[in-house]
Amino acid sequence: MRTLIKETLEKVGQSVTLNGWVDSIRDHGKVAFIDLRDRSGKIQCVGKDLPKVTAESVVEINGIVAKRPEKLINPKLPTGSVEIQIEKMTVMSLCKELPFPVDTEGYEIDEELRLKYRYLDLRRPRLRRNIKVRSEYVKAAREYLFTQDFTEVETPLLTKSTPEGSRDFIVPSRLYPGKFFALPQSPQQYKQLLMTAGVERYFQLARCLRDEDPRADRGFEHTQIDLEMSFVTREEVMKLVEGMTIYALNKIGAKIAKVPFPIITYQEAMTKYHADKFDLRTESEKKSGILSFAWVIDFPFFEKDKEGKWTFTHNPFSQPHPEHEQWLLEKKNIDKILTSQYDLVCNGFEVGGGSIRSNKPEVLQTVFEIMGYKKDEIYQKFGHMLAAFTYGTPKHGGCAQGFERLLMAYLGEEYLREIQAFPQTGRGHTSIMDAPSELDEEQLKELGISVRRQSKTKTG
Repeated sequence: MRTLIKETLEKVGQSVTLNGWVDSIRDHGKVAFIDLRDRSGKIQCVGKDLPKVTAESVVEINGIVAKRPEKLINPKLPTGSVEIQIEKMTVMSLCKELPFPVDTEGYEIDEELRLKYRYLDLRRPRLRRNIKVRSEYVKAAREYLFTQDFTEVETPLLTKSTPEGSRDFIVPSRLYPGKFFALPQSPQQYKQLLMTAGVERYFQLARCLRDEDPRADRGFEHTQIDLEMSFVTREEVMKLVEGMTIYALNKIGAKIAKVPFPIITYQEAMTKYHADKFDLRTESEKKSGILSFAWVIDFPFFEKDKEGKWTFTHNPFSQPHPEHEQWLLEKKNIDKILTSQYDLVCNGFEVGGGSIRSNKPEVLQTVFEIMGYKKDEIYQKFGHMLAAFTYGTPKHGGCAQGFERLLMAYLGEEYLREIQAFPQTGRGHTSIMDAPSELDEEQLKELGISVRRQSKTKTG
């Protein structure tokens, strides 16, 4: 039966079987020292006449747990007071020469190369820590939400293309040639429909896919803690999200500058910080790894796009301020209409956002009319939402927390990719697998798709 390395402290004098990776080897001729690593830690193993092995090979070691002499205790290891006296070592998978070292931070290595061999890159201590912290945060957030009577619900990954702020990833349909699914930018519409359904308190760890240019703090894919609540005010949602965040961060040992989180209006933020994402930390707090949060509220509902047309600042599904609802319905003072949107910022990043939602069909329809959509377009894209709101939909609101961005701030990482196991590269390629890739002719034929190659024109 396998023993984890961390369990050896309780098994001094006993025979154990360990499985793991060879972290390092020190061969002194007659005696060899092997540092063995598994998911629980690292331990020194000592033996004679051992089979040839390389660093990062997978081995099984049978041996006796022995106390190390006082002078030879390694205080840097939790298991530094014991060692394994090897009786037998079996090489289960020999590792060939690595394309790069995995015992460094890894920042010095070309990202494309690291992500090509991401399964090796993930062996480095920094990334193992990041993935573990990510898991612990998610676990804690789940725990908190279950204590608040939330129900976890999965929403579809194949859905309909609708204007939600970014470009959709499109999936062709084999059964319906010429028609397409879209991958969700967010579960926004489904979670609002769950409120109509009477679920009242929903959450999920939602995968979101957006065809936008990769940046340091975003990529094609990300995961957010998505939640929605019925019969609530803006302040109640903010309090719930704040409670979840504090609970989860305490579980992973993070330090928070100020609780409760300060609340700042959008206008105050723009006047004082010239941005709606700002960093409230002092210089000393920046050095100590403290997280400083603030809520931003009272955003304008609409702004002009590059073509001079009205578009939403955050999302079209928000409820305007009650005192501005009539303006919206009458399409008056559009630039002065404020929305119920609230954003959570931390250390200069936006790490969450939500709003009280529109539950009146006439309000949602008018929002799209202001944006220039014709009635038939609105019903084609959002008729299902307008219909649902006529069947008894409660006042509701929610939030999506970009916890990966939050953990970037906590762990001191520059790129979101360092928080994800298998991210896209900065150029938008998948890690390990060479995607996007071409489809073979048979697949294209089955989908009823022909690919037209763009000819490259020479310029003088």
